[in-house]
Amino acid sequence: MNVVALLLAAGSASRFGSDKLLHLLPHGVPIAIQSARHLKKACDQVLVVVRPGCEVLSEKLKGEGCTVVVCDRADDGMGASLACAVRTSGQTDAYLIALADMPFIRPSSIEAVRDALTGGAVLVAPYFHARRGHPVGVSAKYRGELEALAGDEGAKTLLSQNARQLTKIPVGDPGVIRDIDRPSDLAPPLVV
Repeated sequence: MNVVALLLAAGSASRFGSDKLLHLLPHGVPIAIQSARHLKKACDQVLVVVRPGCEVLSEKLKGEGCTVVVCDRADDGMGASLACAVRTSGQTDAYLIALADMPFIRPSSIEAVRDALTGGAVLVAPYFHARRGHPVGVSAKYRGELEALAGDEGAKTLLSQNARQLTKIPVGDPGVIRDIDRPSDLAPPLVV
């Protein structure tokens, strides 16, 4: 089964105060590059959607072996970016949808979602302490719904409208719910 990873990297990052996706993590790798590398471990094809004017990020992602697509309607929100990614993804059986500002997801969590898709699940999401996380897996059965997305909401409505079809994967990985919106989000999480 062919699963294409779609990495959404077209947000404005207005709350971060600088170019969030190129911000270096403590080990010296930019946030978006770390996210892409984790996806590359699980999927042969990683398609990244960026906003216009992101030449430096685009070149770095291409250097990681990713296909980069510029979404001219990125300002319309995550839904528009996801629809753009799906429209340009070509023929595939399923999508692994990830966010570029979530570099702390363990490759094993990504692989668990991919494996559920290849095992026949049509909608998949990892759960950490009963909270739905990322990446989410979506069968190409829902391609039309994904292509029709607009606005600032991604696949959330699709998942909630088809909750009975959702395969929940419990993971011991807080990275599936940890995104980076502000520089303070880079601080090590508290252990509870």
